[in-house]
Amino acid sequence: MPLAILPTAECHLDGLYAAFDAVARERQYLASFQAPAKEAWLGTLRTNIARDLCQFVAVDDEVLGWCDVLPAPGEARTHVGVLTIGVLPPARGRGIGAMLMEAAIDQAWAKGLRRIQLTVRADNSRATSLYERFGFATEGVLRQDFCVDGRYFDGYLMALLRR
Repeated sequence: MPLAILPTAECHLDGLYAAFDAVARERQYLASFQAPAKEAWLGTLRTNIARDLCQFVAVDDEVLGWCDVLPAPGEARTHVGVLTIGVLPPARGRGIGAMLMEAAIDQAWAKGLRRIQLTVRADNSRATSLYERFGFATEGVLRQDFCVDGRYFDGYLMALLRR
């Protein structure tokens, strides 16, 4: 199967869980160090699929990455989505992250969102460059926002507004 960016479906869930866990275990890119309990996590994803939320996977025989834009909590923030993305190490540098982001952002706008935001470790220059290419702006520094093995890292709050 050639590389495809697809809406997340039931058939992708096991591969998506494995991909999330692999990226989390790198301890560099996500706020989690491993995937949560599988059945609860899969239940949440199934609910998100049923709600037709903005979730995409990159598939090339297996899940290589994901990107989602999920609703921010609170009634006053129904216009805001929170973006998360991850790509497996062997698939990085091939433009997969950009393809995933394009699909998720396009769908978020089509669903009426006005703002997409994310947090990223400040030392993750590869990711911040990608976000900036899409028009995300750094809105603030979150001091000591991440702690890995007793070492603290600042984060950036970045956002994209619909024009």
